[in-house]
Amino acid sequence: MTVNSLHVRFPLPANEPLYTYAPGSQPRAALKEELKRQSEQTIEIPLIINGKEVKTGNLGEIRAPHNHNLLLAKYHMPGPAEVKMAIEGCLAAAGSWRSLPWEERAAIFQRAAELLSGPHRMVINAATMLGQSKTAHQAEIDSAAELIDFLRFNLHFWDKIYTDQPPICRTPDAFNRLEYRPLEGFVFAISPFNFTAIGGNLPTSPVMGGNVAIWKPASTAVLSNYYFMKLLLEAGLPAGVINFLPGKGSVIGNPIFDHPDFAGLHFTGSTVTFNGMWKRVAENLEKGLYRNYPRMVGETGGKNFVLACPDADVDALATALVRGAFEYQGQKCSAASRAYIPASIWPAVNEKMAQMLKRIKVGDVADFSNFLGAVIDKASFQNIVNYIEFAKKADDAEIIHGGKYDDSKGWFINPTVIKTTNPKFKLMTEEIFGPVLTVYVYQDSKLEETVKLVDETSPYALTGSLFTRNRDNIFKITEKLRYAAGNYYINDKPTGAVVGQQPFGGGRGSGTNDKAGSHLNLLRWVSPRNIKEALISPTSFEYPFMQEP
Repeated sequence: MTVNSLHVRFPLPANEPLYTYAPGSQPRAALKEELKRQSEQTIEIPLIINGKEVKTGNLGEIRAPHNHNLLLAKYHMPGPAEVKMAIEGCLAAAGSWRSLPWEERAAIFQRAAELLSGPHRMVINAATMLGQSKTAHQAEIDSAAELIDFLRFNLHFWDKIYTDQPPICRTPDAFNRLEYRPLEGFVFAISPFNFTAIGGNLPTSPVMGGNVAIWKPASTAVLSNYYFMKLLLEAGLPAGVINFLPGKGSVIGNPIFDHPDFAGLHFTGSTVTFNGMWKRVAENLEKGLYRNYPRMVGETGGKNFVLACPDADVDALATALVRGAFEYQGQKCSAASRAYIPASIWPAVNEKMAQMLKRIKVGDVADFSNFLGAVIDKASFQNIVNYIEFAKKADDAEIIHGGKYDDSKGWFINPTVIKTTNPKFKLMTEEIFGPVLTVYVYQDSKLEETVKLVDETSPYALTGSLFTRNRDNIFKITEKLRYAAGNYYINDKPTGAVVGQQPFGGGRGSGTNDKAGSHLNLLRWVSPRNIKEALISPTSFEYPFMQEP
């Protein structure tokens, strides 16, 4: 066997340019055509285990959230036997995959990025729009640009990790080197419905580093995630390196967490779910089940804030509130959910928001004039409606915009703004994950007390925004809110982190803050080994001080 000593460098890539889908453009026509094609078919989605399609006959349905009658796909769900097959497939593939030279692994994901940038772009964007009810703009940012960026930038970050060696590699008598080994066992990737890019990143980022993974996509995102899994296989991903298991978490999760070779969890989802999985892993650790401590990486809930000072730019603030709270129906981990606005500018901010909200349309995402689609499913719809109804009945809150909803055709909820006089009001503290923004109007003289409220009101610490033109305010408030958000924005909305620019993640109840989109996350998927090779070995136990003068 010939050993290839070539080291291929992966320089810093550029972020993938966005298509605008402007009227009359070729991309718009192509996306419309793909939407029509996918809307006119119902596909069958298998499990993918060891690179092969597996059908169990236990089927779930994928319907468009904005149209209950539009059946997009049926997908097969695993039982215990299929979960076992997936684990065995991972372990069987692990040896050859970790031994494959780095540049050979990397080439697969380079090709995957090019396939997504070109021939597969419209397929995955359309699937994201139909299956997850994203607008063309939101899908383009997510399932095209961000996922492409994850693939390209992660290769660059992995390359930087591999080339990071001890500062003193060579001494007169020794050669030192650091080996970045993949984890022993397999990684379990559990991805959410709201970002196709997260779905693709959670299994691929550890796999690039030589790990193997089982990928459980959210049941409401199976369509787009399946198309991406097929893309990876087309790009040359070997059988068994990633096994695709859509289905119920209770069926898939427990056998995986209870397996001795479970090595790590890469998760995005609710705080409650993450806590439950951590508890089960801790119980298994107490039993001595695992060979190593599993890596637990989770990005969880958020109750993201916007804090405005009296000198804030009213137009910029109102725009940030509308975009930050209502893009993708507020179904972003980073969405603006609570706002603190000074009384002196509140009337102007409210009027600006009112003007924007009057122009916002809600409906089928195939109509490119709509700003909002539907929330993801019935359970989400009912949960959000319960919060709106709670606010309607509360003595210390009032709905000032929106508050309407309709589930006759799809899970539609109008963008809703609620004003409260209680800074600890339920809707100021609890995650809603929908198009609902709750505003607390504070007296200008109480800015300092309000900053304290921002930090203490929520158990989460994911994203937050500060609006002020005063540099002294920027410095002092940013320092006081040091731990209130893992992604912090000044004079901008708290959403829209870009790979390579703003590594994403938060602390407190929002997760382990391992920063997806950076080398920090990737370091969690290796177990480094230091190797010292003696070039001239000592031949006597005696040291110079022991010798007689």
